[in-house]
Amino acid sequence: MVVERTSFHRPKFGALLQSDPNIPTPNMSDNNNNSVRSSATSPGYYDNSNNNNNVCSSATSPGCYDDNPFSSAASPAYARAMSASPAGFYDNSNNNNVRGSSFDSTPYAMSPWTQASPYTKSPWITPSPLNPLLDERNLPESGLVGSLVREEGHIYSLAVCGDLLYTGSDSKNIRVWRNLKEFTGFKSNSGLVKTIVICGERIFTGHQDGKIRVWKVSQKKASLHKRVGSLPTLKDFLRKSMNPKNYVEVRRHRNVVRIRHFDAVSCMSLNEELGLLYSGSWDKTVKVWRIADSKCLESISAHDDAVNSVVVGFDSLVFTGSADGTVKVWRRELQGKGSTHFLVQTLLKQENAVTALAVNQSSAIVYCGSSDGNVNYWERKKHLTHGGVLRGHRLAVLCLATAGNLVFSGSADKNICVWRREIDQGGAHTCLSVLTGHLGPVKCLTVEEDHCSAEDKTNQKWIVYSGSLDRSVKVWRVSEQAPDLRQLLLSEKDDSSRPDLSNYYLSSTTY
Repeated sequence: MVVERTSFHRPKFGALLQSDPNIPTPNMSDNNNNSVRSSATSPGYYDNSNNNNNVCSSATSPGCYDDNPFSSAASPAYARAMSASPAGFYDNSNNNNVRGSSFDSTPYAMSPWTQASPYTKSPWITPSPLNPLLDERNLPESGLVGSLVREEGHIYSLAVCGDLLYTGSDSKNIRVWRNLKEFTGFKSNSGLVKTIVICGERIFTGHQDGKIRVWKVSQKKASLHKRVGSLPTLKDFLRKSMNPKNYVEVRRHRNVVRIRHFDAVSCMSLNEELGLLYSGSWDKTVKVWRIADSKCLESISAHDDAVNSVVVGFDSLVFTGSADGTVKVWRRELQGKGSTHFLVQTLLKQENAVTALAVNQSSAIVYCGSSDGNVNYWERKKHLTHGGVLRGHRLAVLCLATAGNLVFSGSADKNICVWRREIDQGGAHTCLSVLTGHLGPVKCLTVEEDHCSAEDKTNQKWIVYSGSLDRSVKVWRVSEQAPDLRQLLLSEKDDSSRPDLSNYYLSSTTY
C-alpha cells in the first residue's frame, strides 16, 4: 500500500491554468504526475497527450474494458464498458503510485504513445516569467489531498460513512480506509464489487454475479465486518421458486425467479426516509427492497437494455438511466396494501448510452451523463424540462456526483470536471476547474462536506473521492469559490510596476 500526501501550497498559475501533467510549472523540473493540478481554462483544453491512447473509446476499441458478452462499442451498450482491463494497462513510468505487474513486459512499454508528450517542448506552453499571476495570491485552498493505492484491482465503487471510506474493486475485496490509511477489509466469495450503499450499521454491496450481499460491523470489534445475508434472502427465494407464476423468461429457453437479478447489479440507491433500497441491473430490471425485512417488494421491467444508474429523487420520484439511451422517471404510489411504481415521463431518448445519473436534492435538478461525453440536466421548477448540456469531456461520462451548488463529472478521458450552478445567472453552469492526475478512466465519485471548513460559511468546501481503473483512489478538497481572474487582471492595470495585460483574455466557460 502506498499513501501519498501532497501539499496544498502549489504554484498558483499552474494550479489555475494547467491540466496536462506533462506541462512544466515554475516549481517543477520533471514530468512526475504525482502532483495534480486543477484548471480553470475552458473545457476544450483538457489534453493528456501522453495518455490519450491508453483510453479506448467506443469507436476504436469495442468492449475494451468489458467482460460482459453483451457489450458492443458500436451500440449504446458501450455503457457497460470499463469492467475489466489488462493489468498494468494504465501504468506510467513517471508515476510512482500505480505499478502494473505486467506493464514492463507488454508492448505498451515500447509504444511511442507512452513516451513523454512532444507538447512539453513547445514554446507556446511555457508560462511567461512576466505573468503577474505567478506570485502568491490568496486563492481558494483546493486540490489533491492524497492518493490511496493498493495493487489488487481496478476501483469500481466508493461509499463514505463518517470517517470511513469503503472501496470496491474487481478483486472481490471491499477495503476500508481511515485518514488516508487502510483500516480493514473484507472479501466476498465471488463477483467484482460494482456498487456500495451504507444504511446505518449495514453495508449493501452489488456484484457482477448478480447478487446483493449484506454486511454488518461487529459490535465487539469495529474492524471486523460479517456477512449477515443477501438480497433476496434464501428463505424468500426458495418460497418464490415453488410457484411457477413467479418465474419470468429472460432468454430463450431460460426462466428465472422474478425477485433475483440474473445479471450484474450495476447500481443501487437508498431512500432512507421510507427504508427502501433500489437496485438496477444489466438484466434490464429495477428491484425495490424493504430494508427492514430484506423483502423484494417489486420488480420493474424498466428498460430495453442494461440499467446503468438508478437514483432516488425528489417528490417520491425515482430516476433510471440505461444503455438503451433513455432516462425514465418513476413515481411510487400506494395501491391497496402495497405500493407500485408507475412510469411518469421519459426525459431523454437518444442513441448514446446513459451511463450515470445524479440528483441535487436541494435545488431539485437531475443530471445525466452519457457515452458521448455530455451531461444533460433537467430542473423541477421548470416541470422537468431540459435545462441544458454541459460539454467538458472528450470520452464517456462514467460517474456523477453533486454537493451544494457543485456538480462533479468523471470520465473515461481520466479527468474530473467541476461545475458550479450560478443561481444569479438563471441556473447556468460554469466549469470551475478540471481535476487531472488519474492514469485510467474515472469510474466512481462520492462527495462529503469538508468538516474542517464547516465554520466558514462564505467559502463552502467539499472532500471529493474519485476511484479509477488505474487502481487508485484520489482525495481532493474542492471549494465552491473560484478566483475572479478578470478582477485580478484589472487590478494589474493600475500597477505601473507590472506589465500591461490588456491583450490577455481569460474566460470562464458558462453553459
